[in-house]
Amino acid sequence: MDVNAAVAAAAAIAGVLTGVIAMLAFRWSERDQKRPTRTSLHTDPVLPPGVDTVLSVLRSSAVVLDEADAVVKASSAAYALGLVRGGKLAIEPMLAMARDTRRDGEIRQVELDLPRRGTGRGEALAVSARVAPLGSRLVLLLVEDLTEARRIEAVRRDFVANVSHELKTPVGALSLLSEAVMDASDDPEAVQRFAGRMQIEATRLTNLVQELIDLSRVQNDDPLEDAEPVRVDELVVEAIDRCRHQAGAKQITMAAGGTADLHVWGNRGQLAAALGNLVENAVNYSPARTRVGIAARRVSVPGGDMIELAVTDQGIGISDKDKERIFERFYRVDPARSRATGGTGLGLAIVKHVVASHGGEVTVWSAENQGSTFTLRLPEAGVARDRASQHPDLDDEAGTTESSPYEPLPAPEVLP
Repeated sequence: MDVNAAVAAAAAIAGVLTGVIAMLAFRWSERDQKRPTRTSLHTDPVLPPGVDTVLSVLRSSAVVLDEADAVVKASSAAYALGLVRGGKLAIEPMLAMARDTRRDGEIRQVELDLPRRGTGRGEALAVSARVAPLGSRLVLLLVEDLTEARRIEAVRRDFVANVSHELKTPVGALSLLSEAVMDASDDPEAVQRFAGRMQIEATRLTNLVQELIDLSRVQNDDPLEDAEPVRVDELVVEAIDRCRHQAGAKQITMAAGGTADLHVWGNRGQLAAALGNLVENAVNYSPARTRVGIAARRVSVPGGDMIELAVTDQGIGISDKDKERIFERFYRVDPARSRATGGTGLGLAIVKHVVASHGGEVTVWSAENQGSTFTLRLPEAGVARDRASQHPDLDDEAGTTESSPYEPLPAPEVLP
């Protein structure tokens, strides 16, 4: 009996201790839940009413700091720019501005160049940072990314400088040649020679002004406002006719092939200018007695069929270092040849803008001393295809011959 009593007493004591421990654990859990944590300090709604909503619609990157320089609120753009890391403001100049503003309440603004994350190429992000007090304890930091604006401004400055230089060259040449004509007024042969040079420079100046007008138009106009189904066959014929004289003088064979009766959707004038520029470049940069081909085909891509127009030549080709810049304004692979052919360096820039504004893309393949292939990829005009299927006479007129995109038609046109 004594043993049983001892066991019962021990069990009772163990039960009491278990209950006491459970009660203490429950009380401790409640206290721990009520105690503010680092996460709650950063996520609890400590911002003034309405501020959170305003910050969420701002285009600028926004960061709110408390009196301990901890991040209370940060937009996703702030994380993308690398402003916030590990719950702290990672840019020391901005952190110093925030502390100064917290101390004296003055609004501060500064422009900074920040290292671009993940590139390793030394590129910098240009930003404008503005710091202002937010209530009595918080500081608001707004950061605007100025990188694209800086790039556009640099492009504009370069464009103005290049235009000034390109216009100055033929204008100066015309001035000198006119003086030479006046001095050689009693020498008919010299006058004729100088007059021919003046005509060349005047033509170069006219082409430059016209291409500047074309470039301005394709940049400012919306080609889809006056869009219509455009037959690719007609664009190819027009491009060949545009270069007929230059090709004939160099005995260059011009041939068209690929899929017939294709349509693209867009501005006919701009599309004709883009394809014409590519064909003209192919002729100008090709040696005599070579071949220039134009081919069209339909390709299937996610989102709908596209029309590819490829212009292939057997010219001097383009080096790898030049491929990245050939679509820049006024950039010329061979300046000496461009001066001889009257090139302005704006043709490929116009092509790029026209294709981009039509929802397409332009690519280039090239090998030095082997030739180049420029390919335009444009959305197909589905409405035009439907209309063509309802009018069989369109099919009868153009045919539906298909072949390799670079294979010429059975009877290609050979210019004399």
